[in-house]
Amino acid sequence: MKHVTIKDVAKRLNCSVSTISRAFNDKYDIRKETREMILATAKEMGYSPNPIAKSLLKQCSNQIGVVVPEFINPFFPEVIIGIQEVFLKKGYQVLIMQSNESHITELENVKTLENNMVDGMILSLSLETKNVDYYKGLISQGFPLVVFNRISNELETHKVIFDDYKWAFFATEHLIYQGYKKLVHFSGPSVLVLSQKRKNGFLDALRKHKIPIDESSIIETGFLVSDGEREMEKLINNNNLPDAIFAVNDPSAIGAMLSLKKHGYKIPQDVALVGFSETKLAELIDPPLTSVTQPTHEIGRTAAHLLLEQIESKGIFVPQTVILNGRLNVRESSMKMN
Repeated sequence: MKHVTIKDVAKRLNCSVSTISRAFNDKYDIRKETREMILATAKEMGYSPNPIAKSLLKQCSNQIGVVVPEFINPFFPEVIIGIQEVFLKKGYQVLIMQSNESHITELENVKTLENNMVDGMILSLSLETKNVDYYKGLISQGFPLVVFNRISNELETHKVIFDDYKWAFFATEHLIYQGYKKLVHFSGPSVLVLSQKRKNGFLDALRKHKIPIDESSIIETGFLVSDGEREMEKLINNNNLPDAIFAVNDPSAIGAMLSLKKHGYKIPQDVALVGFSETKLAELIDPPLTSVTQPTHEIGRTAAHLLLEQIESKGIFVPQTVILNGRLNVRESSMKMN
């Protein structure tokens, strides 16, 4: 099917392309009757304005880009829902891409979105991302960019994060108040700021309560169910079970739980577990998993509002870091049985 152009409409009506253009752009120097006739003819012919041409004319595309590391865990999809809630109401399209935890793919995603002339971007960094020079360049050029969850302190732009340190501290202290003495933290990749903060919250809770810390207190694990299973298997095989585990996220905690159950251990009688990020599985697994709730929708909405602020201010803004709060949902996996 042939694409109908503005020239085709002009030819049908035997008038100039500029007249058709003025009608579409509702210019003052064209009569109402003429404009209505042109629009009706264009609709009949199946004409629709070229979005790229309109973007060039308006110098905005009404599109924003979102780049996240992965879709395996529900955290990022839930944040994206919050982002979409804000932008769809404002008439924007949201273009979503994932880096698959690859810095190279992340950069390709960002450049693709640039080439699509998005008005701004919301970004959460991949595990491999150490060099953020390209993003510094975007910011220096006035390109609207907001980073969330996985951030770099080198980027002078809006950031939206969770208070990982505080809630890791509270989660660990909950285990201590239950009477558990030998505690282990299944940590996230050490390159991530959020992993460092959750680890430091864990360690400071131990220090506050004068619980000994050694090299076995921290086990760098990962974010997947398989990561938790793998590390738990090692502890079981080495006959080195802790009293309780505070995991960097729910999937790794659930992985540890599956491994323990496979070997016949009871939770929390033999090993207690606390997760982080409050996935839907936390309530469904047996026993239900104690976990820290992060306000995923609010993270998305906050990032979206900050990006809108940048877009509307034409790059003139004062970077701010928004730190959001959560809560600890205590369930059977960490409650000491009397």
